[in-house]
Amino acid sequence: MKDIRLATCAQYSAEEKIRIALEGLRGDDSIAELCGREGIAQGVYYKWSKDFMEAVKKRLADASFGRAQTILNKRERIKRKAIEQRRLHHQKQAASYQPTR
Repeated sequence: MKDIRLATCAQYSAEEKIRIALEGLRGDDSIAELCGREGIAQGVYYKWSKDFMEAVKKRLADASFGRAQTILNKRERIKRKAIEQRRLHHQKQAASYQPTR
């Protein structure tokens, strides 16, 4: 029984799944028409569509985190540079200090 099911189960590449999910999101045809044309069940379409949207959300979140981390790193470099400049300024002042009598 399992062999029969596997023989009739079409394998779709990631690119095909994305294409079908995007086509459904575009909304030119109903999901029922799209699924009929592609030979998939509507439940399969909705699963692919959900997986696609989750992947997009994750990618966008990762990109946002990357930008945020870059900004934090830049702020840290600026902070360290300011501290170093302040330290050097204080050292200069201390070296040139002459007490008044």
